[in-house]
Amino acid sequence: MEGTEDCGLYGGSSVITRVITGEVSRKAICRHVLTAPEGHVVRISEPTKRRIQEERYHAMIGDISKQVDFLGKKRDSETWKRLLIDAYVRVARENAKAEGKQDPFAGQGEVVPSIDGTSVVQLGVQSRGFKVKQASEFIEYLFAYGAERGVIWSDPE
Repeated sequence: MEGTEDCGLYGGSSVITRVITGEVSRKAICRHVLTAPEGHVVRISEPTKRRIQEERYHAMIGDISKQVDFLGKKRDSETWKRLLIDAYVRVARENAKAEGKQDPFAGQGEVVPSIDGTSVVQLGVQSRGFKVKQASEFIEYLFAYGAERGVIWSDPE
């Protein structure tokens, strides 16, 4: 059973994180829930992105930043990352809407006026919150984007 524990088990501050890997881990997790004191919180979520996914999309963004111009000039990887995540999120939202599904990025990302009111600021979705599926879809989006622009892919470092 994979996971981390910072546990004075229910005496003081306790955090238990477990990954469901099969029936044995599922039963162990149920035992933790059944013995937890009232008021404790149980949260079950999709897994967050994997390090290998992060390495892949950062390498791809680096390839795009070196080979593709935006508005007539080269941009750094961080700028491209923001642009590409924004574009991917728009596509993911459109696809979800067309399929009658819930917004995969509900409550994330919006455009607001700047503090002085002279421009707009994008408060965007950030890749650090991507789930495994979202990271996979983002990589597929990057492959398609790069293919349309003739990007030659390197291996992630």
